[in-house]
Amino acid sequence: MRRIAFALPLALLAAGHLHAQQPLKVFISVDMEGLAGVVTDQQLGAAGFEYGRFREFMTAEALAAIEGARAAGATEIVVADSHGSMQNLLIERLPADVELVRGTDRPLGMMQGIDSTFHAAVFIGYHSATTNLDGVRAHTISSARYTSVGLNGTPVAESGLNAAIAGHYGVPVVAISGDEHAVGELQAMVPGAAGAVVKRAIGFHSAQTKTPEAAQALIREAVQEGVSRRSQIRPHRLSPPFRLDLGIKNYRAVELLAYLPIVERTTAHEIRYQAGSIADVMRFLTFIGSYSPDVSP
Repeated sequence: MRRIAFALPLALLAAGHLHAQQPLKVFISVDMEGLAGVVTDQQLGAAGFEYGRFREFMTAEALAAIEGARAAGATEIVVADSHGSMQNLLIERLPADVELVRGTDRPLGMMQGIDSTFHAAVFIGYHSATTNLDGVRAHTISSARYTSVGLNGTPVAESGLNAAIAGHYGVPVVAISGDEHAVGELQAMVPGAAGAVVKRAIGFHSAQTKTPEAAQALIREAVQEGVSRRSQIRPHRLSPPFRLDLGIKNYRAVELLAYLPIVERTTAHEIRYQAGSIADVMRFLTFIGSYSPDVSP
């Protein structure tokens, strides 16, 4: 009897240990415009006087998301640097067991690295769509090039495109951080996703913002909550075919793109592209955003 009584707790402990070690993969896409404190291009690119500091803050918000995911049981984490050159995060600050996707160009853009083996996706530092009237730095993909981006007849933010890519692989987006408009846009599409509002929009170039420390605490909590509730959040699946409507500022770019047989010119400044998968939509957007005849190396 003593042996049985002794063996039973050991068996239960072993079962609990195995349960705790079940793989849980989390994909984290990190943009920059939605970080706490970001309001202008002075924080967003190498020429800006605050860019170096905000690379630190971007990395700190990514680390907070990693900590939140781990607190919810994540065993494997991939982070995608998803802003501008996609070479912003300070790689030496990331934990040794985290992998980083960095650099351009990437067929899946901000979602490069995700696949069907992941259990949850998280968006950090995101901003609202170019059609949003109120968001800080509101744009979709390129504020310099595009006046509108629509998917299947509906204006879409980067969060919407990226949630659809995650949904293509059956992965739910469980948490997002940014201003209240960025968070609200995703939550309207993905009910149940946790949100960390790290600043409140005043204008395109102004906000009332949390401090970095307060923002990181909110992100840690939201990501832990979202990953913990992943089974209750549905992937954002869209059914093909996909219709991309793109408004472009420059008339000549629209004219030239319409030479391609896969592109329809619908107005003087708009084109339409139709595809069988959301991955093809993102490849098309990556192509037109990056290609020129003299591209090198």
